[in-house]
Amino acid sequence: MLEQLNGATRVHFIVGDPIAQVKSPAGVTQAFEAHGRNAIVVPAHVAPEDLLVWLAGTSRSRNVDGIIVTVPHKFAAFELCATTSDRARFLKTANVMRRNADGSWHGDMFDGQGFVAALQDSGAQPAGKRALLVGAGGAGSAIAHAVVMSGVSMLAIHDESAARRDTLIKRLDGLNGVRVEAGSANPEGFDLVLNATPIGMKDSDPFPVDVTRLTPHMHVGCVITAPAITPLIAAARATGCSTQTGADMFAKVRDLMVDFLLEK
Repeated sequence: MLEQLNGATRVHFIVGDPIAQVKSPAGVTQAFEAHGRNAIVVPAHVAPEDLLVWLAGTSRSRNVDGIIVTVPHKFAAFELCATTSDRARFLKTANVMRRNADGSWHGDMFDGQGFVAALQDSGAQPAGKRALLVGAGGAGSAIAHAVVMSGVSMLAIHDESAARRDTLIKRLDGLNGVRVEAGSANPEGFDLVLNATPIGMKDSDPFPVDVTRLTPHMHVGCVITAPAITPLIAAARATGCSTQTGADMFAKVRDLMVDFLLEK
């Protein structure tokens, strides 16, 4: 991968706070190489209060073609895009940005599509299922939208911020004929139990749901990539649940982001 680096290499950033846990620098760079592109992804650790200044400076670099956006910048990134896809506009969030012809940024959001694709690959078809989603942030909003559009029978959303949860419920309730309501950390009665929060990245974290109430018929999914097997996923597997990991989701999201960045 590093042998192709030279002055003609096109640069993409992945920006977040924290950033050490992300997989995109290697994964997306390898995908660019597979497409025959001389391009690389570089991590950028930027605090929320510095994002605007960082993007203004980054935008001046004429060899920077794209930006991948991770926690906690996805809502802010949407506001910094001159144009977006309809999906990003509905969600008011973006996880990837590419240059417009005038040098401004065009954004889209693929977390939801990638998560549902990974869910389906794991054998859990969401249509007609009852789903509990923990997390109404940038990734959670996109996953909630994609799950609703995949035809679940109902979706319950749980988030530590009642205001953020209720805002998302209001936007989604009734979309595609799906009832969306407030949930809790209790997964009883659900078929799909989905974690879209960072809870589980640290050893000291609690579980995002009450794992003592998981049952073998449930499918449990998580967005976290490091650790590869979170305590939630480990507990779900010990219970006999089918599961999907953050790495499963990342592989699907990566392919969507690469196509977007390469304008395929």
